[in-house]
Amino acid sequence: MRTLRVGNCSGFYGDRLSAMREMLEGGELDYLTGDYLAELTMLILGRDRMRDADLGYAKTFLRQITENLGLAREKGVRIVANAGGLNPAGLADAIRKVAADQGVEVAVAHVEGDDLQPRAAELGFGDALTANAYLGAFGIAEALRAGADVVVTGRVTDASVVVGPAIAEFDWGREDFDRLAGAVVAGHVIECGAQATGGNFSGFLDIDRSRPLGFPIAEIDADGGVVITKHARTGGAVTVDTVTAQLVYEIQGRHYLNPDVSVDLSSIRLAQEGPDRVAVSGVRGEAPPATTKVCLNAFGGFRNSVEFVLTGLDIEQKAAWVRTQIEQSLAADPPAEIVWDLARTDHEDPDTQPRAAATLRCHVKDSDAAKVGRAFSGAAVEIALASYPGFTMTAPPGAGSPYGVSRAAFVPQADVPHVVVHADGTRTTIAPPPVTAAEPAAEVSPAPMPALGGPVREVAFGRLVHARSGDKGGDANVGVWIPSSHPRREQAYRWLEGFLSITRVRELLPEARDLPIEIHPLPNLAGLNVILPGLLGEGVASSTRFDPQAKALGEWLRARLVPIPEELLA
Repeated sequence: MRTLRVGNCSGFYGDRLSAMREMLEGGELDYLTGDYLAELTMLILGRDRMRDADLGYAKTFLRQITENLGLAREKGVRIVANAGGLNPAGLADAIRKVAADQGVEVAVAHVEGDDLQPRAAELGFGDALTANAYLGAFGIAEALRAGADVVVTGRVTDASVVVGPAIAEFDWGREDFDRLAGAVVAGHVIECGAQATGGNFSGFLDIDRSRPLGFPIAEIDADGGVVITKHARTGGAVTVDTVTAQLVYEIQGRHYLNPDVSVDLSSIRLAQEGPDRVAVSGVRGEAPPATTKVCLNAFGGFRNSVEFVLTGLDIEQKAAWVRTQIEQSLAADPPAEIVWDLARTDHEDPDTQPRAAATLRCHVKDSDAAKVGRAFSGAAVEIALASYPGFTMTAPPGAGSPYGVSRAAFVPQADVPHVVVHADGTRTTIAPPPVTAAEPAAEVSPAPMPALGGPVREVAFGRLVHARSGDKGGDANVGVWIPSSHPRREQAYRWLEGFLSITRVRELLPEARDLPIEIHPLPNLAGLNVILPGLLGEGVASSTRFDPQAKALGEWLRARLVPIPEELLA
């Protein structure tokens, strides 16, 4: 049976522009996909559309297509991307214009129906700036079956741009759940681009960093089996651990819910098949949920911030004085929210001035732009000659800026239109899945395992484990696993499962002490998925955390000193 080679050239809006050409020139492909959307991206595109109704799509994708459309057609590579954002029809028209200008014959289709903002009041979404349902992959498949060379979509699930080509090529049906699940896993692994080949990987010291990281490729078989690889002579690596890192990225529970299938993540098995080749097998799928997620973005208000540099001795007292001065200045009409964050980056006996310095950040939010604009900026600047010794700021505060808040809603799949607009303008409506199931119940966090005997040593947690963290709206997750090269991996995993309890997470990550933490075991990956609901407040755009997208949360956890049995460190 034929193996389908599906590559990726974008993991976010702003990824490497040259990646599309690199992937097209680097080796054989059947399809090239790109993921351009995230919760924050939808907010950015919403602002674009407010300024110009013809925008609302990822402009960088159009630039890539303009430079590479002829090459893609020459090589027979079909392109599928969710770059349509809030205006897939506008992007499809723009691509047709590019093709006409270049004299390239190409059939361009788009998928729409995800945009529920016009129905926000009806559906109880409130004053949503954007409201986009996550569509599945069968619309993409229909467009490809009808002969489309390029398919652009609005808000489909990240994996759908990979699943759609597999459905079209192998003629999978709605109830081919295991096959669909395998393709969803393939899509989840490659949708974030170079994160599957060593990007943001805690084991980065062991990969080729001498050249730009290659982008990943999924080789998909008709039975849903998958091999993750990359083009030869590109940087990075494809290993069990780089693939695991992406598998545990931005997931919630044991089940990964998609509109077409629910994937049992605990069923996944990985094996190193050869250099830069990882086989994914055993993936089990179940009927999808009856509902689909809707990403809502709304106007949250205005925000501003300032960063003071505190140098030398008496850092805590200097910070307290600044805080008192600012809050006294704003007391008559304070902003709705004031957040302070002191980062003790200073060192004892500093041999450079930066090593003597700590930073004090102040964030303010309010629905009134004036309260976070001139009033706040003035309060910060006016104390420059009347505050702590060595007063300085990293930059003067500016005007307040608007910010958005994100939340999720859920609606029946049957209530969301899913429409393919073909190259000739004809329209095909995609029916919702005929078989659905209730969302799986949340699993109980693992019970503590008996402690290993023998001596322990207090070392950085990351000397034993890898980790990868990320965001989903206001929630964060951290995947923690034992490296595949560990000589006692199974024994180490049993220790990890007992050690990393909810109580222990609260000790190691004090920010999370009051959160309803969940821990989900993934024994086939020798890892745990730790979910921190609400850590990011109302979403990335509104978060005042030092690390607003929780991308470095896993590295913080790995840096904490913990008692580890010496036999696991040998």
